[in-house]
Amino acid sequence: MSGEQTPGTSGARAPADAALRGAPSQQREAGSSLHSTRADALDVFVLTGPTACGKSEVGLLLAERAGAEIVSVDSMKVYRRMDIGTAKPGPEDRARVPHHLIDIREPWETYTVGDWVTDAERASRGIVSRGRVVIMEGGTPLYLKAFLHGLFFLETDVRDGSPLPKPDEELRERLREEARRSGLASLHARLAKVDPEAAARIHPNDERRIVRALEVYEQTGIPISEHQKPSQTGRGSASACVKARPPRRARLVALNRPREVLRERIARRVDQMIEAGFVDEVKGLVKLERETGRPVSRPASGALGYGELREYLQGLTTLAEARDRIVRETARFVRKQLTWLRSFGDLVWVEASDDPGRDADRVGAAWRGMAK
Repeated sequence: MSGEQTPGTSGARAPADAALRGAPSQQREAGSSLHSTRADALDVFVLTGPTACGKSEVGLLLAERAGAEIVSVDSMKVYRRMDIGTAKPGPEDRARVPHHLIDIREPWETYTVGDWVTDAERASRGIVSRGRVVIMEGGTPLYLKAFLHGLFFLETDVRDGSPLPKPDEELRERLREEARRSGLASLHARLAKVDPEAAARIHPNDERRIVRALEVYEQTGIPISEHQKPSQTGRGSASACVKARPPRRARLVALNRPREVLRERIARRVDQMIEAGFVDEVKGLVKLERETGRPVSRPASGALGYGELREYLQGLTTLAEARDRIVRETARFVRKQLTWLRSFGDLVWVEASDDPGRDADRVGAAWRGMAK
């Protein structure tokens, strides 16, 4: 299934800012800036929040009201064959509202934040060119920050001053966890595939530098050795990366819930995924690896729950133990998401309820307030 869904042309389109539910004058004011196709003028509505807060259904309701299309801001929903564990919208939801950047890569392919920014910009410009509204919905804050502000190369390599992406602690921890599970040698071998020059000069036991080299590659899609090569300016060759630039206009709203409520919803969500066939989905990925000889890529293998269920299938844990660990890891991930989201100074928080329609009204009101 393609990650790009284009709506039909029949039927009247809803007013551009119907999601705001404001007076006509307010709708015109809020929607007037949404129809430029210049890349630097793209204006989007953003709905984000931690995993299990309920943003997906709210986003669907808002998109239906606004005649909008949804651009997924999720680093794992880009992968095909990984549907249940990533809480991907099903066929019915995707028939309700066109979604973009879902099911656009195979699990063995690497997909970076730089790839996503390029694809998100292309998708957003296409939506705007059709006279429709862009709603970005999802919980990968790094992707959102890169799209709105660009990736900032503020850290420099200590050897030659070449610019490198800022550290991503979440990504680093995932790499360290992979080293604990599979051994540092496996990380060094993967580095040798994507950046043989760096692998040749980094000792196989130097975890810090191996992790950093893979981190830079995952963030930018460019080997760290390329970043460190001098350019005509005497700096590293970061020109191929996502560059810092003036921020895009955006109206950012995040749904949230009390921590104990989120924890309960996470546990319930994991149970529902297992009941829906999450174990069989992981079995399918293992079978695919065996049949194709292509292992699931590092980014895809970092999806919550897949590693835990793989260990269950290997007989290393019970299903109950795997389930409990998925709940714990998801709760830890949520804490990191919230830390990231709090760094967005212009983000408005909305306390979610058990009524998606009411939450959509409140998010719409918040967006309307930003248009003033």
